[in-house]
Amino acid sequence: MADAEYVNIWMRPERPSHGPKPAYSRAQITEAAIRIADAEGLEAATMRRIAAEIGAGAMSLYRYVPSRDDLVELMADQVLGEIDATGMPSGDWRADLTRYADGLRAMWLRHPWIATVQRSLPSFGPHQLLLIERLMGVLDAFVSIDENLGLIAMLNGYIEGTVREEISSAKEFRRCGLSESEWMARSYPYVDRLVKSGRYPIFTKIVMEARQPHLSRDDQFRNGLQRVLDCIAAALPRNGGVPEGAD
Repeated sequence: MADAEYVNIWMRPERPSHGPKPAYSRAQITEAAIRIADAEGLEAATMRRIAAEIGAGAMSLYRYVPSRDDLVELMADQVLGEIDATGMPSGDWRADLTRYADGLRAMWLRHPWIATVQRSLPSFGPHQLLLIERLMGVLDAFVSIDENLGLIAMLNGYIEGTVREEISSAKEFRRCGLSESEWMARSYPYVDRLVKSGRYPIFTKIVMEARQPHLSRDDQFRNGLQRVLDCIAAALPRNGGVPEGAD
């Protein structure tokens, strides 16, 4: 059953209509929380820690941000605002979606805690709404709104899945105290045994012939992105995604 008392954070006024001017703002609290989460992880961004960061009493922050869930909503929306979608749609859908993909990946890598935020339901904060308007505007002239939703979901699924694995791998390498190349060197004797066994021909082909595992993370991401964009291109009109009447 829905909580009859619930009020979305974006519907709550930031400051009361009467009384003294608040000493702090949601923006200050959100920025402090992001700084802490970037340095130490999302779990470290407690109200007590944020209060110490900005010089406030922990309980006083609840007048500005009523709950932990609200704080995470504010943080997630704030970092979405770092993705530069200015000028979209530009008329070149492939360039626009490439710029968006690069921007989303860069944002996740700057703020790896975002990978731990389970956000199956959108909150429609101001930065997210602006991004929706610009991003979905890229394909709006070419496909129906339902097709647009599906194509953007496919793109986001690739970006987020790939970057989530990138963040997870980096965390594991730090835990082991090894670089990626050092980990591969340590794994070589076992991999060599598997190859020589002759029991795993596809795995052997990957080890002996595949270039993809040896590319940089940037190149791996861009190669996969081009395949996703090719799939999007196949769903667009035969004119290649150029609006009718365009030069």
